[in-house]
Amino acid sequence: MAYIHLSDVRAARARITHYVRRTPLERSTTLSRMLGTNVYLKYELFQKTGSFKPRGAFNTMLSLSDEQRAAGVVGVSGGNFAQGMACAGQTLGVDTLVLMPESTPANYVEATREYGATVEFEPSIDTLFAAAEERANAGGTLMHPFDHPAMMAGNGTVGLEIAEDVPDVTDVFVSVGGGGLLSGVLTAILGTAPQARIWAVETEGADVLARSLAAGEQIRMTPTSRAKTLGSPYAAQTAIDLAEHLAAPPIVVSDEAAFEAMTTIMERAKVVPELAASCTLAAAKTVADRFTPDDRVVLLLCGGNISVDDIAEMRAAFG
Repeated sequence: MAYIHLSDVRAARARITHYVRRTPLERSTTLSRMLGTNVYLKYELFQKTGSFKPRGAFNTMLSLSDEQRAAGVVGVSGGNFAQGMACAGQTLGVDTLVLMPESTPANYVEATREYGATVEFEPSIDTLFAAAEERANAGGTLMHPFDHPAMMAGNGTVGLEIAEDVPDVTDVFVSVGGGGLLSGVLTAILGTAPQARIWAVETEGADVLARSLAAGEQIRMTPTSRAKTLGSPYAAQTAIDLAEHLAAPPIVVSDEAAFEAMTTIMERAKVVPELAASCTLAAAKTVADRFTPDDRVVLLLCGGNISVDDIAEMRAAFG
């Protein structure tokens, strides 16, 4: 089981500190008024490549031996991890192969190639992992996008920053794809700000954690949500096990609610989050009655890699 500890997250920060940005965290007057409490935005969409993914990618790659890095790495991604992994590979001089589903938006593919990675395609996300294992067996190390302790520990460094910047934090909203971000942030927050409630957020059609918890076992699904970067076919068992520490079962919001939250953040905070990030605001609105005026609520905006075409399509679909 890929369990991690606070010491792993702290070690990851020491390892990657020269390669990633400490992203800003600021109070939003508008969202605080909207939710009746103190709301802070953790702007992880200002991280290199536009998402939190370089944190785990750098930590994993730096944890490899010299021989492993020399042989290159193989990864699987429908978007953000591809760019994070490619950035780490380019920076550290490691050959990087990324397998993507054929449906991957062009902006993700182009950005990944610009960071120096080789991109190959598979028919769907369901075939990606098996294909990646075959490539890795032929030479190179497989870097799992979320279900690996080094990846989780690297991702968890964003949780350390939250606890340091808002030491009296009461609530943290984290979106869930495969659970690598949730696992890392949970570990960091529980170890440094145990008073905080952690809320896991998913979108309909990418709610594999909620479905696994309801079933009492790890399940697989074919994602259908427009929140492409949450589209994992399964949740890491670590995330499922750590869910006992959540404030409540995962909050599942619709793509439409996440898009509405996106437009609010765009218009009032002046940044453009992807659905995987804006869904945290949509979720917080559903439990606003749980907040007091003195609470300190952090919404983790995990990424901002969305194209103008995607926004236009959703605007037409949702009105």
